[in-house]
Amino acid sequence: MSRLEELKGIGPKTISILNRLNIYTKEDLVSYYPFRFDVLEKSNLKDSFDGDKVILDGIVATLPLVFYFHKKMNKMTFSFDTGENLLNVTIFNRAFLKANLKVGTKIIVIGKYDKHHGNIVASEIRFGLLPKEPKIEPIYHVTNGISSAQLSKIILIALSSDWQVEEIIPEYLVGKYKLGDKRSSILEIHHPGNKNTLKRAINYLKYEELFLFMLKMNQLKKNRVWEKGISREISKEEVEKFISQLPFPLTDDQIKCVDEVLADMNSPKVMKRLIQGDVGSGKTIVAIISLYINYLSGYQGAFMAPTEILAEQHYENVQKLFAAYPIRVALLTGKMKKKERDDVLKKLAKKELDIVIGTHSLFSEDVYYDSLGLVITDEQHRFGVNQRTKLKEKGISTDVLYLSATPIPRTYAITLYGDMDVSNIHLKPKGRKEIITEIYKNEEMKTVLAKIHQQIRENHQVYVIATQIEESESDELENVEKLKEKFERALGKVAKIGMLHGKMNSLEKEEVMDAFIKNEIQILISTTVIEVGIDVPNATMIVIFDSYRFGLSQLHQLRGRVGRGDFQSYCLLLSDREEERLKIMTETTDGFKISEEDFRMRGSGDLFGTRQSGDMRFHLADIKNDFPILKHAKEDSQEVLESEEYESGKYSYLREIIEKSISLD
Repeated sequence: MSRLEELKGIGPKTISILNRLNIYTKEDLVSYYPFRFDVLEKSNLKDSFDGDKVILDGIVATLPLVFYFHKKMNKMTFSFDTGENLLNVTIFNRAFLKANLKVGTKIIVIGKYDKHHGNIVASEIRFGLLPKEPKIEPIYHVTNGISSAQLSKIILIALSSDWQVEEIIPEYLVGKYKLGDKRSSILEIHHPGNKNTLKRAINYLKYEELFLFMLKMNQLKKNRVWEKGISREISKEEVEKFISQLPFPLTDDQIKCVDEVLADMNSPKVMKRLIQGDVGSGKTIVAIISLYINYLSGYQGAFMAPTEILAEQHYENVQKLFAAYPIRVALLTGKMKKKERDDVLKKLAKKELDIVIGTHSLFSEDVYYDSLGLVITDEQHRFGVNQRTKLKEKGISTDVLYLSATPIPRTYAITLYGDMDVSNIHLKPKGRKEIITEIYKNEEMKTVLAKIHQQIRENHQVYVIATQIEESESDELENVEKLKEKFERALGKVAKIGMLHGKMNSLEKEEVMDAFIKNEIQILISTTVIEVGIDVPNATMIVIFDSYRFGLSQLHQLRGRVGRGDFQSYCLLLSDREEERLKIMTETTDGFKISEEDFRMRGSGDLFGTRQSGDMRFHLADIKNDFPILKHAKEDSQEVLESEEYESGKYSYLREIIEKSISLD
């Protein structure tokens, strides 16, 4: 491995910034791939539609005017002559460019075209003119202190020096798919020549990424066959007796899931099962029954939730359902007082507790279990593999149950979660009313406010969702702060209005959510931080501004915050764009159908919130668009693992990569 210090012109400050991107060596740097590519090519305004992104060059025609507003933000406007058109340019928070934008200065303007007003809302202004031939520019994910262009220059410096490349794909597969070679692919992806050569390079690197992923998945599945689990003998009658005493009947899908879990836990193999269920489908009760099965066999159970509020909700539910049983349950969260925490830890270690419910605190180093037999993680894609594995390792041959309210189509699930068994819950509990979803334009805000007011009059509560926390360059988008001011003016006399967003600390967030749960706040203006698992039965309406900016699956997750009780609930989508796509939300509340549609229309990124969440750490690959490559990678990796060459050690480097990858998890 080559150190970054060896690169000319790269100082300690830059190295520190690169480290924040997990770049520590030249090899890390050259394998830090772009997440997209921009083609720098002059747009033809005659063929451009309103709202299109355009790239134009020309000269500054008038001196820029700068307007300052709201917390030191600014807006700059000037006229721009392309030689064919005279256009108005608006750009936000770039007042520092004014001194260099003299009349006659040659510039390139990149931005959104407002065809009706002959205006461009610019996202970027560059000095000079466009190249004669189209230029492909790589765009990188960056952090504070470095731009994509600066990172690109540093990577090109690294590429011109000595750097190591490890050819991973077996030669026969490279030949089979005519993939080329890795070094050329890396050079091309960072410094593209043309669209064809770039496409070939991307295909090589995508295949390599998916081949390694499927090698790991197939090896994990192979390992599971030999992984001996806890020996249990729990009768179905005992479990059915518990189910019969629940205050509500189970759906057929829930019963099927319980049967599958019971069979897993009674088998000699370690259980590793994913339960996918739509929002409100009743995954939690299946988890609680699984904890009961585990209790009957004399082992301790741990139930991990992504937030403290959700952990507290699970704790209350578990206590209620086990009230008639001698099952000892405790809550373990980060905000507990030391004395309370120490008491729980002491009881866990002495087996004076049967079930513990909490957040990531459950796998802290000072937490010891006497006999951990079952680990359940709720919203499993929110936890990194590391976190889940640490909790599992608190026991020996521990069974694991994952819950996810972000369902993905079965074909994809079987491939992606190849090392797990997958159960699906489609049916919702009886009596649960369908959420009525409606689309409104921004100009229909009075109607929306009237509907919100009606819910408040009926003593219900309302979520209001914005895409941004505060005002930014995209001033056409609503933000939490601005919406709070507007709602205070419109409904402040009839409702207490609260605000929730990601910049607040944990304590502040919990205080706001606690007040909402207690109905001390009637209207909660929030970003998507309320997306996961908050259960407020009295909340009957969610209003989502600029809903066109969300994927369908995320909208469905947000919609799931209401409809948790017996009241009729509503989801109002505000959008002046893309109403055709949003209509799907008005036609179905089936998360599986919606995820299928999201796959079809937008790819896989939305389904996992971000590609960096949980297991979905793909740099280039997209599960939907690259599914054919993934299928080949699955078959090829299985073939390699079963080959004589793998057994004889010819592919020992692959074995090392897999073992290292699994041990890192």
